[in-house]
Amino acid sequence: MRGRGTVKGAWVRAAVLGSMALVLVVAGACGLAPHAALPAVQANDNTSGGGTLRGDTLTISLVARGAVWRPESDSGPSANVVAFAEEGKAPQIPAPMIRVREGTLVRVAVRNALRDSPIKVVGLRSRPDTTRDTLRVGPGESKSVTFVAGAAGTYYYGAVLGNRDLDKDDERETLAGAYIVDPKGGSPSDRVMVLNIWGDTKDSVTYANALAINGRSWPYTERIAATVGDTIRWRVINATVRPHPMHLHGFYFTMASRGTAHADTAFAAGMRPTLVTERMVPGETMTIMTVPDRPGNWLFHCHIAFHVIPAGARLVTDSADAAHATMSPDAGRHMAGLVVGVTIAPRPGAAADPVPRQRRRLAMFVDEGTRRHRAPRTMGYVLQHGAAPPARDSVELVGTPLLLTRGEATDIIVHNRLKEPTSVHWHGIELESYSDGVAGWSGAAGRLAPMIAPADSFTAHLTLPRAGTFIYHTHLGDFEQLTSGLYGALVVTEPGHPFDPAHDHVFVIGWDGAADPPYILVNGTRTTEPMQMDAGRTHRFRLVAIGAAGGRGFALRRGSTLVEWKAVARDGWTLPASQATRRPATQRVATGETYDFEIVPVPGEYTFTAILDDTRPAWHQRIVVR
Repeated sequence: MRGRGTVKGAWVRAAVLGSMALVLVVAGACGLAPHAALPAVQANDNTSGGGTLRGDTLTISLVARGAVWRPESDSGPSANVVAFAEEGKAPQIPAPMIRVREGTLVRVAVRNALRDSPIKVVGLRSRPDTTRDTLRVGPGESKSVTFVAGAAGTYYYGAVLGNRDLDKDDERETLAGAYIVDPKGGSPSDRVMVLNIWGDTKDSVTYANALAINGRSWPYTERIAATVGDTIRWRVINATVRPHPMHLHGFYFTMASRGTAHADTAFAAGMRPTLVTERMVPGETMTIMTVPDRPGNWLFHCHIAFHVIPAGARLVTDSADAAHATMSPDAGRHMAGLVVGVTIAPRPGAAADPVPRQRRRLAMFVDEGTRRHRAPRTMGYVLQHGAAPPARDSVELVGTPLLLTRGEATDIIVHNRLKEPTSVHWHGIELESYSDGVAGWSGAAGRLAPMIAPADSFTAHLTLPRAGTFIYHTHLGDFEQLTSGLYGALVVTEPGHPFDPAHDHVFVIGWDGAADPPYILVNGTRTTEPMQMDAGRTHRFRLVAIGAAGGRGFALRRGSTLVEWKAVARDGWTLPASQATRRPATQRVATGETYDFEIVPVPGEYTFTAILDDTRPAWHQRIVVR
């Protein structure tokens, strides 16, 4: 399956085909020279644009040629790929960035240095662009194109080689590059991140792939360094045929614009989403901003497990080594692929935040119990109630909902009773870096958070500055532990307004093992008893998705008719009035996202469903309203 390091799954291909905006792939057999004769790819950090600018004209000469790409270290595993280079320079992944201001005349010469494969160049034209432009360049040929840059925005360009079948052929997304148009007055300082993937079917069960951000795979990706109070601005480009829910640890980001290779749309004031996870479909771009207010090490990464674990995201993987690496205390080993490290330095002379003296203390246990469903193992988080710890084999699927109060400083002591190490990430929570839950990374130089060893414990300090719906889940041995049940909902309510289960309904969707297609559970089950709700009262639906991959569409119907609900929050962020609108009661929730909706139901029978990517109902809940 693409993204697992194993066979490609039909459900993944269907999702990709259904949302593809611009295919950027290259042929497997394209007359490449022997490995030793190919030049090395240079990772492109997109800090400077290519070409030569004279007056109001940018001139750039590109050549498509074979190259050797090492997405990890310079001495690490390699793949023979096709990449763009500027004439006379090293080939780059991503392709050389074209960055100009509005009104600039762009002259691009393209040479195809391949011996037996034509290329179809796309994206080299003025924006916005409603056509699927193609510049065909035969083997050994050169062609040129001239255009005016067009509207300011975040775009990209690339090339297609040969006759490709996305449903059958391997991924060859190494020819995509950023195309940025700045306004005439210039843009604030930013960083450009391009996602590229190369994949290769080894045999009937093995699919090796390299997943990279700006040409590198974690832990060799670049580090983003800033200081508390700085405004960080990123342009993120998904130049792959896979969706990627991109998640930021520790802080919210604001989305300034969202677009594709063809057009970019800026959000009006009051309509900019504020979130911690955004699902980027193939061919999508986004411009985001954040202002960190706490120092420490943080992450920006794809939330699909296969894209960030050694077994799924490394070019060459030994299964025994991958299994060992996924439990390593070294963050450079237990993660891989689409991960960027973010290091925030304290302001010079700033004093550390005082630790509240009054803190609520909770004890939570990580247990393994008897196998319950399809997953080979059953694990769970169990909160202690009363004076005695829960039984060692007690498991709650999903983990005990953590019900906390805004502003009440809370310590959660996590006791690991597994036979293996683990960790807990408090997803979406604004907290100190050391408690964030990434073993060997969270914290700062000289004081990095450890993994939680068997029979050991770790105390996470939560400050809880806002009410909302959040997630807690494992961040070590991610795939096996996550699909075995190590996840749960974390709900923070306002002081004086305790959680009311009669009117506050939490639905947590997760995977049960590694089946293909995935076997999903909602609140730890596939079978439900009818749910009672009272009419004329406001009911809140809290939707949480924390599977290993994919997204699920929720829908609420009265009889066969889709009803309406009001959006009130996303990723724990309360929506402003301009975004808190009434809408049809359906919502796709990607892994790592939460959504809150409110409804005042009238009497009748309702059905709440969760749907797989291909629209097949996977779970339903009957609701009786009286």
